[in-house]
Amino acid sequence: MQHLVSIITPSYNCAKYIEETIQSIQAQTYTNWELLITDDCSTDESVDIIRNYAATDSRIKLFILKENSGAGVARNNSIKEARGRFIAFCDSDDRWLPEKLERQVALLSSGDASIVYSSYTTCNEDGVVNGIVVAYRSINYHEILRDDSIGFLTCIYDTQRLGKIYMPTLRKRQDWGLKILLLKKAGYAIGIIEPLAIYRLRNYSLSNKKINLIKYNVKVYREILDYGLIRAWGKFLFDFMPHYIAKKLRLKIINQ
Repeated sequence: MQHLVSIITPSYNCAKYIEETIQSIQAQTYTNWELLITDDCSTDESVDIIRNYAATDSRIKLFILKENSGAGVARNNSIKEARGRFIAFCDSDDRWLPEKLERQVALLSSGDASIVYSSYTTCNEDGVVNGIVVAYRSINYHEILRDDSIGFLTCIYDTQRLGKIYMPTLRKRQDWGLKILLLKKAGYAIGIIEPLAIYRLRNYSLSNKKINLIKYNVKVYREILDYGLIRAWGKFLFDFMPHYIAKKLRLKIINQ
């Protein structure tokens, strides 16, 4: 029996890439999925492109927000509409390799874990692969607090074991916040070492402006974990940052 997988995709002015994303999902060897795309008031041709795909593939569903609200709100809208046992995430400029869902669902169905992730490769804006992020074999709740080491485009979780868990209502870093909430409930997640997805590095993306994300990292500790201001900054400076630097050095060595 193939359990339904609900794929959560936010969309905002992604006309240049959304077709590649959709096609990579349609190419999955695991076929029992629904792709739930919530558009966040795009001003380009994104909605028309998505509608054309939805018209020919009933597994693709489009929802449109009434006002621009950010990726977290868009993802939560899709999570609300999700009917699948498993919930996975793929942004509108990323791609999956064909066996991603098959490999991950098999591991989830074995009962060994309720959250699974994998390694992934990176590419530039033109789609040329330029690196790899190698996953750890497992990560627990305490480790995710100091090192956001699960690629969100590879993350999939089991709602039968964890329930349906929504994104925190932060404008940025809400993906890390969700992973914290997931691991707080599950205890740990299992990683697949083989890369199963491709993450697109864009010059102007929010995640690329690392220095501007510092305050949002601290905000995660304060709003999700209810840390006081001093404890939150201490956690960031003396626990998160050393592990972040070590991770960057590890990836630099791997990608030499």
